[in-house]
Amino acid sequence: MTKGALIDGDRLLATRINFTGYNAEKAGQKIFEDLLEEAGISQEDVGNIVATGYGRNQVPFADRIMTEIICHAAGAVFSLPGVRTVIDIGGQDSKVILVDERGKVANFAMNDKCAAGTGRFLEVMARVLEVSLDEFEEMSLEAVAPARISSTCTVFAESEVISLISKGESRENIIAGIHDSVAARVASLAGRVGCVEPVVMTGGVALNGGIVRAMEGKLHVPIRVLDTAQLNGAIGAAVMAGEKVSVK
Repeated sequence: MTKGALIDGDRLLATRINFTGYNAEKAGQKIFEDLLEEAGISQEDVGNIVATGYGRNQVPFADRIMTEIICHAAGAVFSLPGVRTVIDIGGQDSKVILVDERGKVANFAMNDKCAAGTGRFLEVMARVLEVSLDEFEEMSLEAVAPARISSTCTVFAESEVISLISKGESRENIIAGIHDSVAARVASLAGRVGCVEPVVMTGGVALNGGIVRAMEGKLHVPIRVLDTAQLNGAIGAAVMAGEKVSVK
């Protein structure tokens, strides 16, 4: 997905989430136009544009490009001042960012080499189980005993799930086990950088309450989920464009 945010000082003027498709450059241009239309302003009114994420190098009209780490930290600090740990689980990677008292990135750990512990992992499992991702949270609440999924590789974990299905394990227990598996993977990242409260979770996966509860169980801390969780990186990019929050 392509996300965009438009900020004027402390005010979040507009946000958008569009499907990227094959042409990331076209998707970036479209979301920029959508933001301008939603805010009722022209391109000349925009002072600075920052691009981030996997498609950041395909936004030719951006004034600057910045890493996801910086932007996700900036977005979290903007939405929740005083946040110290940011857990972001996106479609392609997962990351844990430690923020210091000044709101600057102190340390981070990132998994971008393997789909395990990402939204893509959940999509693969949802396909195998023949349920929608929207059903995952509710079904996990009905689990009696979460299934054990030990593999940290998506391919092998998929084989484990298929084996569990063949043994008659319930979908609910398997889904709860999948949540525990993702939480364990991300908790290992948190163990490398430290986990200081307050903790906030961002990214599309944060909308799955089952994952959030599993993460709280692994880290033994309460986790807040932003209303703008899926837009956090884009909001952070807009913040950095306005240079309101410095996390470099």
